[in-house]
Amino acid sequence: MAEPTPRRHEPRLRPAPLLFEPAEAAGDPEHFFDLESIDDPRELLARATELTQAFRAAADRAVEFQAMAAAQLADPRRFDRLTTADIADRADWTEDYAKKMVEFGRDLLRGADGRDPDPV
Repeated sequence: MAEPTPRRHEPRLRPAPLLFEPAEAAGDPEHFFDLESIDDPRELLARATELTQAFRAAADRAVEFQAMAAAQLADPRRFDRLTTADIADRADWTEDYAKKMVEFGRDLLRGADGRDPDPV
């Protein structure tokens, strides 16, 4: 699993929108966002690059949400608080990675509302 990379001071990229994949197209292993139908290599490179950037941005954002959720689940003020081992098990992470994600999530939450989510 990739390590989270905080980028608080960098502007968030606005990648090309991911176009809807109809169910019948998604079932075809050769079909991928209609890239196989693009004959012009310049156009193919441009669209494939847009998709790559969009997927990377989506993955980065999803990791941030994972981290915030992990931090919330590990919050000592919660009566149903989870240990980092429990969080690691639920997310299929190692416990060390879960600890890093909890820390990263706390940093994100601290920046989101300006308060310290872990007063202990």
